[in-house]
Amino acid sequence: MKELIEHIAKALVDYPDEVEVREIAGERTIVYELKVGEGDIGKIIGKGGKTAKAIRTIVTAASMKTGKRAVLEILEPAS
Repeated sequence: MKELIEHIAKALVDYPDEVEVREIAGERTIVYELKVGEGDIGKIIGKGGKTAKAIRTIVTAASMKTGKRAVLEILEPAS
């Protein structure tokens, strides 16, 4: 799943080398933290949050096969 999130994010941003996905696995939930380069957060969020919602929908659907709930957190880049 981590690779899928990285692939999608890198296709959307101007600075793909700055895309970072961290996986935090719990007993019943996996949290994915997505960080992108400064200036690329708007491309991941999209107009009205539609891009972020679409990515989260894909992550949720793909996680159904694992039996664990998946949560995607999109983090602001460090200034």
